[in-house]
Amino acid sequence: MSEVLLRGMGLTRRWGGLVAVDAVSLDLVRGAVHAVIGTNGAGKSTLINLLSGEIAPSAGRVELLGQDVTDWTQPRRARAGLGRSYQRNTIYPGFTVAENCRLAAQARHQRAWRFWQDAQACPESTAAADAALQRVGLQAERDRPAGLLSHGGKRQLEIAMCLATEPEVLLLDEPLAGMGAEETDRMLALLDTLRAGHAILLVEHDMDAVFRIADRITVMVNGAVIASDTPAAVRSNPEVQAAYLGDHA
Repeated sequence: MSEVLLRGMGLTRRWGGLVAVDAVSLDLVRGAVHAVIGTNGAGKSTLINLLSGEIAPSAGRVELLGQDVTDWTQPRRARAGLGRSYQRNTIYPGFTVAENCRLAAQARHQRAWRFWQDAQACPESTAAADAALQRVGLQAERDRPAGLLSHGGKRQLEIAMCLATEPEVLLLDEPLAGMGAEETDRMLALLDTLRAGHAILLVEHDMDAVFRIADRITVMVNGAVIASDTPAAVRSNPEVQAAYLGDHA
């Protein structure tokens, strides 16, 4: 049996008469990349926001590591093992690469009782940051201002900042957006190395990349799931072809 690390059950989000996410259920298992695809407005980012705790569901339930976290805040879910990235860069461009990562690590290794101590002296945060930078291949850039990284480097840094919080689940919202072919290859290679120790949810528009990396694909249209299966089954699904894939079928 696969180990389910994050589970969404019947997740629904309404804003007045608009149903942005309509009774969506999915399981994220350790060792697998689960991609969510759909056109703009399909509800993909809203689904990530529901899973991460950024917004509350109108109905449904979220379980993280077997525990009901539906009413938990986003910071509490993050401390419990859930990391996420956003469509837009959320780094601190004036800080160094290492400082960005250390700040993320401090969210997990909080030491409020040592308020007089320089944050840079926290060995746990520094070790977690260095390990994360090593994992994503940015150790050589640790002292460089983050704003000077390439676009792909900034996206790698965001992944490192997630890893610095030592999550078991990664929710990645369009990490390949704006990347060229070489940067995309590098990011996919990174995700492949992260697969073994994590459950990964990938929201992405690059269909070639999705079919290269995903173990399972969920397709959303107008807030609802129309298919959730292996890449081969999704590729050959007539409803998916008509609704979304087009020339990729």
